[in-house]
Amino acid sequence: MRVDGDRRVGTSMVCSIHFQKGRIMIERVDHVNLVVRDLDVMIAFYTEVLTLQVTKRVAIHGDWVDRVVGLQGVDAEVVYLESDGDTWIELIHYRAPAGKTADGVEWPNTYGIRHLAFRVADMDTTVAALRQAGVTLLGHVETVPTAQVTYTDDVRKRLVYFRDPEGNLLELCSYQKTGRGEGNGK
Repeated sequence: MRVDGDRRVGTSMVCSIHFQKGRIMIERVDHVNLVVRDLDVMIAFYTEVLTLQVTKRVAIHGDWVDRVVGLQGVDAEVVYLESDGDTWIELIHYRAPAGKTADGVEWPNTYGIRHLAFRVADMDTTVAALRQAGVTLLGHVETVPTAQVTYTDDVRKRLVYFRDPEGNLLELCSYQKTGRGEGNGK
């Protein structure tokens, strides 16, 4: 990536970046990438259960991707999933080199990225739909105590964890104004 004064200089694999008076300014989270073992099973889960939409399916290979990811002989298939058109999820299956599983990543307190959270408007309806689809929740829907975390406008956050078919930790969250419908949770 190159620096060109105060104007946008490009996008990285993770987010769009602006340079402004010597400061990096993140525009937004662009996407999250999940490396998967079984692409078809994962597509089915994310589209049929979580109702995301496939927007693109591509094969990637060649020197350019080898240089980007630091591997040799990359041959992979990537599926792009969207819900709101602003941020997307990439499911990537490496045909070569074969993927690897690290020990201990299934625990919520393991260092690094641990979960992906999906905001929903109606927690109870969404949880019922997950259960009907055979998804096991890791606990009950909880409300974050205001003694620990507060949000503006008297908003309360509700959340619950669950896993996708390959064990990735996922969260459903909703933000609700006390006694008066949904809030923005900021």
